[in-house]
Amino acid sequence: MHKEHIYPIFDKTLTREDREKLINQKSKVVWFTGLSGSGKSTLASALEKVLYEKGFLCKLLDGDNIRTGINNNLGFSEEDRVENIRRIAEVCKLFLNCGVITLAAFISPTNEIRKQAMSIIGEENFIEIFVNPPLEVCENRDTKGLYAKARKGEIKDFTGISSPFEAPENPALDLDTSNCTVVESIEKIMALLEPEIKGNC
Repeated sequence: MHKEHIYPIFDKTLTREDREKLINQKSKVVWFTGLSGSGKSTLASALEKVLYEKGFLCKLLDGDNIRTGINNNLGFSEEDRVENIRRIAEVCKLFLNCGVITLAAFISPTNEIRKQAMSIIGEENFIEIFVNPPLEVCENRDTKGLYAKARKGEIKDFTGISSPFEAPENPALDLDTSNCTVVESIEKIMALLEPEIKGNC
């Protein structure tokens, strides 16, 4: 079927504001970016629990989980990485429009890729957290042995070794998890996030 035969019904559905009012919160997307082993998933999981305990409805999207499901047909070429993030951003946008606070933990290695995600999600909805310990710390934390394999040439296009990572230009937070604990990092994130997501009640 051609695109001209597609008729979106967005103007006939409930609005994001309707859903936010129902659950008394304001939805945002918290986008964790950083190298493999930087602590993205650890922080996102800890944040999810803190938000839940405070009564916020949230959803965690993690790189490995997404790649075994909705994006299981994608590899790690530059083209596939771009498509991976595009699909994730579209999923984030769906949750956002349901009033859900979405936590996205993905390497998303280039500024161009992250800007694409932000353009889909909306700059006003996109809170970028740069999880930023030194590369050697990420390698020392690597329980899967991926860095060692990448250095031996067994894994191609591995971010930080054989594929570049571009630091975010203007993240909302820059967290060096080599010198602050998970609890300290979450406190910093919540100080930034909580005023943005509180409802009106």
